[in-house]
Amino acid sequence: MPQLQTSCWPVQLICCLLFVVHTHAQNELTVPQQVKLTPDMRTQQISISWLGGSANMFDVMILRTELNETVFYDSVHATLNLTTGRYEWTWTSAEPLECTSLSVRIRSREGTVTSEWNGEQILQGNDLPTKVKFQMYPQDRIVHAGDITTFCCIVAEGALFGSVHYGNTAMNATRLSRRSYSITVTHQPPSNRTGTNVICKDSEKTKMAGAVVFVAYPPLLSDFYCETRDLTSAVCQWKEVRDTRLYGKRRTIYSLNKRKCEEANLVENLRTCSMAHWEGNWTLDAVNPLGQDSVLDSAEIRHRVRPVAPENLNADVNAWNATLLWKWRYDSYDSLPLVCQVEIRSHDNKTKRTFTGVGLTAVRLLKLYPNEEYTFKVRCGAQRNFWKWGNWSQPISIKTNMDVPDQPDVWMHINSDNSGQIIWKPLTSRESHGPITSYEVTLWSPKENLQHTEMLPPDTFMLPINLTRISAFTNDNQVMAAVIAKNAAGDSLPASVIIPLRISDQSQIAESRVVYMDRGFPLVWQDDTNSSCGYVIEWHDALCQQDCHVEWVKVAMGTTNTSIESANFQPGVKYNISLFSCSSELLQYWQGYMQELPPSRAVPHLFINQQDSDVLLTWEAMPQASRRGYILGYNIYLNNDSQLVLLANLSGEGSRKYTVKGLSDGSYKFTVKAYNSAGEDTGATISITVEQLADWLILEILATLGVVALLLSIVTFLCYKKRKWVKMAFYPDIPQPKLSDDWTRTQGPLDVRPSPHNVVHVVGKPELDSLKEALVVIPEEDEEEEDQIGGEPVDTDEPASLRYYNQMIDERPIRPRYPDSLDSSSSSMDSGLTDVTYTGIQTSGSSLVFHTDQQGSSEVEMAASGGGYRPQRQPASDNSHPVPAQSSHDPQAACSGGYKPQSSWNLDSPGEAEERDCLAPCLGSPTSVASTQFLLPDGESEEHGEEKRPLSTSAAGWFTNLLSSAKP
Repeated sequence: MPQLQTSCWPVQLICCLLFVVHTHAQNELTVPQQVKLTPDMRTQQISISWLGGSANMFDVMILRTELNETVFYDSVHATLNLTTGRYEWTWTSAEPLECTSLSVRIRSREGTVTSEWNGEQILQGNDLPTKVKFQMYPQDRIVHAGDITTFCCIVAEGALFGSVHYGNTAMNATRLSRRSYSITVTHQPPSNRTGTNVICKDSEKTKMAGAVVFVAYPPLLSDFYCETRDLTSAVCQWKEVRDTRLYGKRRTIYSLNKRKCEEANLVENLRTCSMAHWEGNWTLDAVNPLGQDSVLDSAEIRHRVRPVAPENLNADVNAWNATLLWKWRYDSYDSLPLVCQVEIRSHDNKTKRTFTGVGLTAVRLLKLYPNEEYTFKVRCGAQRNFWKWGNWSQPISIKTNMDVPDQPDVWMHINSDNSGQIIWKPLTSRESHGPITSYEVTLWSPKENLQHTEMLPPDTFMLPINLTRISAFTNDNQVMAAVIAKNAAGDSLPASVIIPLRISDQSQIAESRVVYMDRGFPLVWQDDTNSSCGYVIEWHDALCQQDCHVEWVKVAMGTTNTSIESANFQPGVKYNISLFSCSSELLQYWQGYMQELPPSRAVPHLFINQQDSDVLLTWEAMPQASRRGYILGYNIYLNNDSQLVLLANLSGEGSRKYTVKGLSDGSYKFTVKAYNSAGEDTGATISITVEQLADWLILEILATLGVVALLLSIVTFLCYKKRKWVKMAFYPDIPQPKLSDDWTRTQGPLDVRPSPHNVVHVVGKPELDSLKEALVVIPEEDEEEEDQIGGEPVDTDEPASLRYYNQMIDERPIRPRYPDSLDSSSSSMDSGLTDVTYTGIQTSGSSLVFHTDQQGSSEVEMAASGGGYRPQRQPASDNSHPVPAQSSHDPQAACSGGYKPQSSWNLDSPGEAEERDCLAPCLGSPTSVASTQFLLPDGESEEHGEEKRPLSTSAAGWFTNLLSSAKP
């Protein structure tokens, strides 16, 4: 324990010493006493002063009393007022001091040592409960443009805060106390003459308060100078660089050499202040609530003379001149050297003339025009040490007297039919010198001294003439025409022109093209020694042929180039320009366009003609009125409706036809466009359908018919030469039947009893008694086998034994037999009896086929294989069985007279008949009367196989008709 007490002793000692020092320091830093608050509501500053507290630094704390919010807390240096012995310090509030109550507390500070706080001092605001009205602060504040200003609104007691608007802008408000709210506006723009309103409303918008703020600029001066008007006093002027935006009682106050300028009003952006005596040096001060500005000037009086305006102007007027007089307000000008300027206005012209003299009061104005109205006004300045022009006088108007007119500008124009006109230009007001009353035109012959005069009204500027009639009264080659203008003052000098009675041939003069440049046509020509009085250049519309509107200009002698200009030149119009000597002789001839335009219309009369597979396009020349430029050529297009395809370009105006070659059949459209240097016209379109020409088609048809006729003639001739062979091949004679009886004896009565050889025996099974039973079809293969003996073919046409098969009627449907069918049958649909006839050469188109039972007798099969219906000669036997066929080696039997057995006819030529030992071919085939089909199959002979086919019925019939009348 003793050791522990020994170690704690130094610490306790140090703590005791610090406590003693601190207590001593507190005793030396006194608390500020008698704190006094002095507010400045306009500047929003509080001047704080107190006694005691002899420290270098003081801590100042400022709070909003009601909400106990700290507004300012910092250590500040206070200034000791030696007179009063009080410390003073000033604090500027961001909000108006009326907004809310502020509490101020102060203590002394020496380093880290501070005294106790003094008692709280309160600056009362206007939000006390005793002040119940709506309030807005600050009121009528004047601030610099761009500054920051805080406004506060104190709501009426018992009301709720609503909103605050700065001008038309709603602002965000900050609560300062129970009833007080503030807004802060930054970058304030300049206000208008009445300032900017700040309005505060309660929540129900029934109560409000407001304030006005004036946002403006301090004064800023420029261009300050002083001058004298009467050589005694001084008049000083200056400009304001900008409008301060302060007016009325807040306006800028001006002082000149410390004397207030009461009349410093703004006139034409200048302010003026006068002094009774010239002082040589001047100082101008300008002050407004936001600041001030000063400017200086100095000068001698003779260097700053600016005369006043002349007074009492008067004029002495003549036709060509006038004398102008005036007076001065101050007598001091009588000895002052002056320079004066006279402004002369006439119509739309304005000129100025300058005159000098000491004490100048009159000037003479020359080179005026007669019968013209003028307006004059005058201003003057000091001739020596010129400073500025004085003010203009009031204007004075006069009118000069009339005079005789100027000489008219006369020319003539001759048409191609020997008619013409004498023309002259109307006189302007400055040339007529008064209203023109009439024109006098005289035609006279210098050699014969004959003349004719006519009076024309003042609005006539042309006299038509007829050279043929004039030539009848004089032998001269030319006559003179003189024109005189008249007005109230007298007659003008006569203007003459020579009219040639014999016009030179214009075609002998080469035409030249001239290009418009800048504002006219530049012309160049060679000087003509015979034109001793100059040249005349005439131009008019090239399309005009009679009584044209002619313009002209006269050029002095010796001139060889000029540029003609006219306000009447029009684009797209061609002009004829002619150069004449003063004796009216044509020297040169030009044509030109002011500006070329595309042609106004399409090429006229576009035609199209087809020439074989080519197409010829032709058109007429473009009329002069539609060209509007020099035609350079034509473009030919193929028109596909959607686009134009260029086919050719024809250069030159004379190329007016084009051939499109090698067109196939079809429809085509072609468009032709003329073009000049400005472009193409709208285009003329024509259509054509290309097809084979009718003449050629007729020729082709005739040629074809001729060839066919020639071939038919050759065939006919050959057939005629070979008619015997043709007859034997296609139409042989039917052999005549040979009878064994003697026809030479006298014939008795005809025995109509049937011959026993004509009895037709029906071969068939007894079981087939029903007509509705079908015939048994014997295939052709079986027939072939039956007709062969020992592998050799047997001629089935040999009638050794005639076999007849009864035709049976089958009620079943008839089905056509197709060529590839193996089953065939023939039947009559009418009865069991069959009439046999001979027909021409026919080919069976089809055969009837019945579906039959496969179980049939051999007789039926044999009958089917025998070829169908064969009425043949039978032996006189009652046996119903068929007789075997004769041998095929009996040619006589095959071709004997009488009834030929049916078989396939295979003889195609007389040669084949000879091979079979027949005298003539057998034509025809027995058929049923009720049918056009062959009753026997048209099978081919086994000797020829399938090499030959029978001719068609139509072919056989044609040859039959052709050769029926032919004789062997």
